[in-house]
Order: sequence, then structure tokens, then C-alpha cells
Amino acid sequence: MAEEDDARIRILQSLRGKICEAKNLGPVSGPNRQRDLCTFCTISLDQEEVFRTKVFDKSVSPFYGEDFYFEIPRPFQCLSFYVYAKSVFQRDLPVGKVSIRKDDLCKYSGKENWFSLHPVDPNSEVQGKVHLEMRLNEVITENGSVGQHLSVRIIECQGLPLISGQNCDPYATVSLVGPARSDQKKTKVKKKTSNPHFEETFFFEVTRSSSYSKKSHFQVEEEDIEKLEIKVDLWNNENLAQDVFLGETRVPVKILQNDHIHKAWYLLQPKGNGSKSKSDDLGSLRLKLTYIEDTVLPSACYTPLCNLLLKSPDVKPISASAAHILGDICRERYEAVLPMVRLLLHHNRFVPFVSAVAALELDNTQEANTIFRGNSLATRCIDDMMKIVGKNYLAVTLKPVIDEICESNKTCEIDPIKLKEGDNVEVNKENLQGYVQKVFSSITQSSSSCPPLMCDVFRSLRHLACKRFPADPHVQYSAVSSFVFLRFFAVAVLSPHSFQLRSHHPDPEISRTLTLISKTIQTLGSWGSLSKKLSSFKETYMYDFFKSFQEDKCIEKVKKFLDEISSNVSKESSGLEDAVVLKEGEVQKRTQGKKRLGKKNFKKRWLKVTNRELTYHKHKGKEAICIINVKNIRAVEKLDESAFNRKNMFQVLHSEKPLYVQAGNCVEASEWLEVLGQVCRCNEGRLATFHPSTYSGGSWQCCKSLSSSAPGCTHCTTTMLANLQLDIDCDRETERIFSLLSSNDTKLQDMEDACASMAVYQGPQREQEEYSKFTIQEPKETFQTLKQLRNIMEELRRQHIVRNYTIAYGSLDNPIVGKTS
Repeated sequence: MAEEDDARIRILQSLRGKICEAKNLGPVSGPNRQRDLCTFCTISLDQEEVFRTKVFDKSVSPFYGEDFYFEIPRPFQCLSFYVYAKSVFQRDLPVGKVSIRKDDLCKYSGKENWFSLHPVDPNSEVQGKVHLEMRLNEVITENGSVGQHLSVRIIECQGLPLISGQNCDPYATVSLVGPARSDQKKTKVKKKTSNPHFEETFFFEVTRSSSYSKKSHFQVEEEDIEKLEIKVDLWNNENLAQDVFLGETRVPVKILQNDHIHKAWYLLQPKGNGSKSKSDDLGSLRLKLTYIEDTVLPSACYTPLCNLLLKSPDVKPISASAAHILGDICRERYEAVLPMVRLLLHHNRFVPFVSAVAALELDNTQEANTIFRGNSLATRCIDDMMKIVGKNYLAVTLKPVIDEICESNKTCEIDPIKLKEGDNVEVNKENLQGYVQKVFSSITQSSSSCPPLMCDVFRSLRHLACKRFPADPHVQYSAVSSFVFLRFFAVAVLSPHSFQLRSHHPDPEISRTLTLISKTIQTLGSWGSLSKKLSSFKETYMYDFFKSFQEDKCIEKVKKFLDEISSNVSKESSGLEDAVVLKEGEVQKRTQGKKRLGKKNFKKRWLKVTNRELTYHKHKGKEAICIINVKNIRAVEKLDESAFNRKNMFQVLHSEKPLYVQAGNCVEASEWLEVLGQVCRCNEGRLATFHPSTYSGGSWQCCKSLSSSAPGCTHCTTTMLANLQLDIDCDRETERIFSLLSSNDTKLQDMEDACASMAVYQGPQREQEEYSKFTIQEPKETFQTLKQLRNIMEELRRQHIVRNYTIAYGSLDNPIVGKTS
């Protein structure tokens, strides 16, 4: 049973951050390159690119401003950021790189740092690990003398890089190196694999005695063994071209003095004689990184903490609940609320909780015109909820018009100070007004697409606001508009890449246009619910611009929209009426043709999945070549690398022949599997088993079954039957909450001490610092919750210790960092 529990422990990794800017980028080879430097930045896990910014034109100090987030689906050694100079007629030229080992990521997590760029040297671009076994043996030669022979067995390698997107043809050289010797031997070449199994043994003579009369017949001489080392180099066989270096490791022979057998995994290292050029000349890169690694235990371990958090909406007062305590002690960390929101959403406990914390905030709000304007627990919870639940709503409502704005790129500047020479302010004003009208109409006509859960929250906020300020006729609207306009639509217009409406941060000119539109939408939303006066505008040019909207009955449209999304009529979910693009991107595609002897080549295609269809196209924007109804998808699974000697492949099994797809990298492959798996998870006729390889040569390559219609030999991945928008891993979210509570253990203790002090002292409340840090309405109730939290956390810590067995140094999961020359 213990073994089963350990097998269910998961190590989950994610990376969030921002590529902010570069400065003083150094010269790139070629005449006058620095003057017209157009650059972009990439992110790589080891040597696999997983993210790329857009190209920034002609600047040695570009501001990229690109946010990124992805789950890391595999082990990795190094996270690297590369800056490239864009070239039209040749390969893009590397300017420099920042490489951070996985073990060092925690040093930089959660804050911005400047990193010096280092040279991109081919001999330093390595990844992977090698499994070695070394033995030291005494050998008697034909003439009767005794010597020491060393056997080196190279067993296998894992994680070698792709070469030009394909698996390499690796081989290894094994050398015994000393001051006056270098004996080298070579393995066979293994074709098309990143995980070659060599299983070859090589023998080297270490020392030899001339006769039995010597004292050191059966010992290696100290001065010899101290200077010897085994050097293993991995290469990619290029046949006609020069072989490519893949990495090396060096193992001192002296480790065999105490133990004549040594077997371990080693990380491959860069070549020791790589480029030594100064990094100061290449410039620097400003990055913000947050790396999270969660060790997720079996579900049963989290039940007590999960139950305590889910009881929060029923606790009176709400400030004494576990969920409120978490938000209180982590109020400086904006991301701390997200796992709690996701957990409450999954268990349908979000609305009662957020209603209770909103009521608490309203009790402390003195003026109606400041309602929900601060960065409180209630506003943070609702912000996160809208990002999760409203993702598809934004795509349906805003994406078409945002795409038009970004692609048509009309000038919309109306600030006289920022106008460029030749700009026509009247034309710009007309352009801006046209865009604002389209965005405004899209929003105010979108009430039928507003998710039911958002409507439930808005209805509750409206009721609470009216109850708190019964004499103010506008408060019922401002309570809702402060979220849906100011914190949802206006923010998404301002930063469409942060809401997955665009793949990259917009150009400065488009960004300025979006800023003006966002400001207008924000004001239209609040103006319609608060006042008909325009005197509140700070800029006179905005005041003049808004006069054109006075005659357009904007107030009535806003009120009608707010009424519809916060009415007392409960809105039933009938599914999205419009097709919503869930993911799209370029892939390599291959299908099994109807003819057995059809072509087996891969072609670039644009793959797109909506909540209705999976389609692929010759290019983005072109007509679909193939349309697969998602209701006909029977399974989506990984494909073995050996099937086509390609990494990052998956298969879509539907009513016809399988669709085989190669994603661009491991992150993309993981995202495709997740999206496609969720969209078809409830389909009738889903397969229970599948073939992880292909049918070729008259049999399935995985199980050797001869029939092409034979049932699969591997169980299909099970998917949670949850709402597509709320695909939430509750164990992981609870582990995140446990980590947050643990990292704030001192604050929990301070809060507990404050509760104890307040409960004992019955006089007027003293102005002590610990009181003002927290929201404590009922010290005894809060104290009881804190004690329960502490007991649960103590047990979870014990569970982590019990299961956190030490991984041996030199094992596959904890390889040795070998030395280099």
C-alpha cells in the first residue's frame, strides 16, 4: 500500500514571469550591425525552445514587455534566455544568453533582476546525462606480470538535444586521460534517438608491474591514479559534415581507490575550452521569474485542509475562516489568493464566500463612490474568478475587434502633445471613435454570453451595495461596473496578451491606441452608472472627445447591460453559442493514408481546436483542409518517440484514421494534450485502450498484434469530468495553499498571539502593532481556526517528511555534476 501511495506522489513544475527589457546590446558579426539591430528573445528548457517574443525593431535597448506562463512537463537542468538579432537573408544571429541552473532559480524567484548576457558558444550548448559503470581489476599478463586494468561501461544516455528539430545520431568516445597519455575508444552510432542505449564496455591499462617481486603487485600507485581520469564525449554523427559536440563528463579514476566498482549517472557538461570572451560587452537582460515546484501527495493527505477551507463561507464572522486568514496573512502576495479561488470554484463554494467578504468590506466603506476601489480580499478574489471563468467570454466578446485594431493599425492619437508631424487630429479622432464604438457595442451586446457564475456574483454585489447605501440610486450599478468595466473589459483591452487575446505584447503605437480605448471604456462604464457630468476628466482632449458620446444614449446602454448581467433571474448555463478558439498554432502533421504504400512525410499545418471542431489548414487564415467534429474524437494520447523517431508527438483517435501530430516543443505538446483531452472528455464511445505506436509492416509496433483493428494495448489517460473552464487540480491547489501558509508561519503565530491577547484583555482595545496587521473581529473564533490550521499543517509536514525519501546522488533523478577541463 505504501508503494502505491508513493507512486501517486507528483512533482509539478511551473514558470511564470516577464522578459522586461535589454540594454546596451553588444555588436553582432557583420558591418554596421549595431545601428539596425532588430532583436527578439527566446526561452529554452535545456536546448528546447518553448517561448519566443516578437521582433523589436532597431534598438540596442529594446523593451520587450512579454509576460509568459507555462507548466513544465518534464525534468530539466537549465533555463536559458537567448537574445537573437533578426536576419532576413541568413540564420538569426545570437547576441548572447542568460543561463540559470534549475537549482539556482529559487535565488531569483518573485523579483526582477538584471542578468549579464554571455556568449552563445556551440561547445557550451549541452544537455542530457550519461550512465557509466567503472571497474578496476588486477590482471596477470602472459609473461606473468601483474597490472591494473580499468573497464568502462557506457550504458545509456537520456535527454540528448534535438538537432534541427530532429533526433540526433549519437555516439560516444571514451578516453583514459593523464599527463602523458590519452587512449580513446568509440561506440557504435545509434540512429535517430535522444535516449541511446549503448551497452558497450572498453578496457584500459592503468599500471603494470614487471614481476611479482614488486610491493605494489595488487595496488594502483598513488601518484598514477591521482592524475588519471575517464573522459566521455557525446557526438552527433553528421556523415558528410563535421560531427556536432553534444557534451562531456570527466570522472577521476581515484574514486575507485576505496571501491573498485563505481556506477552512476552524470550530467553532461560544456566543453572546457569554450569561448572566453567577455560578457560585459554583450549587454544585459532584465527578467522577472517565479519558478514553483510542488510535491503533490495523495488526495487523502489534503482532505482535512481542503474541508477546513471549504467550510469558510459558513463561518461567522467570515474573518475567522481559514480562507480569510490565508488572504489576510498573504495580502502582499497577489498570487496567493488564486489557489484558494480555484478550490472554492471547483467545489461551488465561491459565491457564498465572496459575498461574505464583500459584505465585510462594505461595512468598512463610508462613501458609495469609493465602493470596491481598493485592492482588498474581495476585489482580488473576484479579479481571479473573472480571469478563470471569463476567459472564453472575453474571447467571444473582444478578440475579433482587438485583432482588427492590432492588424489595421490606424493612428488614433488625439493628445496634442503626442501628435507626430503630419498627423491629422480629426482623422485620428474619427479612427478612435470608430474603434471605441465597436468595443463598446461588443461589450454592451454581450450579456447573453456572460458566464452564469459571474452573473451570480454581480447579482450578489448589487444586492449588498443597495443594502449598505439604500439612499444612493447609482450604487447598484457602480458595484457591478467597478468590476466588469474597470477590472475586466478595460484591463483586457489595455493588455490583451495577458488575457490570451493576442500572442504578444502590442507595438508601442498600438499599445497607445489600446490605452486610449481602455480609458474611454472605463469612463463610459463608470460614467453611465455614476454621473452625467464630464467635469471629472483630467485631460481636455478627452473631455472634447467624450462630448460625441453624449447624444448616443450611452448611459441607457450601460444600465441595460448591467441590469442584464446582474438581474434577479437566475441564468441557466446552456453552453456557449459561438465557437470559441481554445488553442491554435503551427505543427507538423502526418496521417495514415487510405493506401498502405502512401507517403509518410510530415507537413507543416496550422492546427486549431474550438469547443466544436478540430481543424487543420495549410496556413493560418486559410480554409480548413480537414474538419473533425470534437464529438467524434475518441481519445487523445501521446505517441512513442520510436514511432517516427520524433519527440513531442501525440495522436488524435477519431472515427477515421488516426491523426498524428508533432508539436513544436514539450510545453506545446502538453498544452495540446490537455486542451484536446478536456474538450472530448465526455464524448460517447471514448476508447478505454490505445496503441502508443503505429501500425506498419503488417503489425502494431508496440504490441506486435497483426490486426490493424486490434484493441489497444495501453490504458487511455483518464480525465476529470469537470467544467472545461474550471479544469482544476484540487490536490495541487491545496498543496499550494499549504506552501503559502508554511512560508507565512511567523505571521500565523503573530495572529494567534494577537487573538490570545485580545481574548484575555477585556478593556479598551490597545493600539498594538499586531492588532492592526490582521482582521480580527472575534478573537476566540479566529483563535480556534488558527489552532485547527496549525494541527493540519503539522500533519501535512509529517506526511511530506515520511514520503520525502532522499534521492541518491548519482541516480537518474539526481545525477552527478561532472567536472570539465
